[in-house]
Amino acid sequence: MIAVTGVTGHLGRLIVQALLRRGVEPSQVIAAVRTPARADDLADRGVNVREADYDRPETLAPAFAGVDVLVLVSGNAVGERVRQHGAAIDAAKSAGVKHLLYTSVLHADTTPLLLAPEHRATEELIAAAGIPATLLRNGWYTENYVANLEQARESSEILGSVGAGRVAAASRADFAEAAAVAAINAAANPEQAGVYELSGDEAWDYATLADAVGQVIGRPVAYRDVTTAEHEAILTGAGLDEGTAAFVAGLDANIRDGLLAGTSGDLARLIGRPTTPLREGLSAALATSRV
Repeated sequence: MIAVTGVTGHLGRLIVQALLRRGVEPSQVIAAVRTPARADDLADRGVNVREADYDRPETLAPAFAGVDVLVLVSGNAVGERVRQHGAAIDAAKSAGVKHLLYTSVLHADTTPLLLAPEHRATEELIAAAGIPATLLRNGWYTENYVANLEQARESSEILGSVGAGRVAAASRADFAEAAAVAAINAAANPEQAGVYELSGDEAWDYATLADAVGQVIGRPVAYRDVTTAEHEAILTGAGLDEGTAAFVAGLDANIRDGLLAGTSGDLARLIGRPTTPLREGLSAALATSRV
């Protein structure tokens, strides 16, 4: 049995769909969700839907009962994830899960990326638990740029402070398919641990991003680069609190420093095809955001 957490979120649902496309029987898939009613469509397809709430640890071990491979999709509650993930890891160990996959972040053990500390701590908890594990260190999602598409529609520009920094993004569906493949592999060989640094095939700069956005929305778009301090001031002037503005500008500084530019090829090799090109990914992301 393969269980996936967070299935009512974007990535978790896509992982379940990828498992089914790759031939895993629905009866062998468990969708672990906080609100089971939100996964009724998967239940109708024969997928086992079980309640699993990171904030209610008592729900976790029962949800993982009989599971061979658990895909632990990282939570979205920044600042709470180490506690939440720790509860899930403890429950997985208690339930006798044979292999654990975790959706981490690129080079989590060494990177100064602002998003990394909670992922690094989770990886350490997994190692301490002693469960054979696969670390799926995900890079940037193309879907992260939907807001830039909407911004460009209004202003014909993308604003940022990345300088000449590059991003090797891929679509969320690419990362989900990689998780599904890794889970199927783990089910066949649960003792085999691994680490994948997952990113898109091409690292592009923000001038290329602006051009791709312009092609998607049908008007010329330019990238306007500002300093980190100017970026923070613009964001606070637009209504963001100082902490959030500093975080957003800090992520741009991470990009400027090349922390999301790596192109290891692991993602394409794992899914057996090239990763989704930027323009195609942006078009799909925009269409999905409007559903």
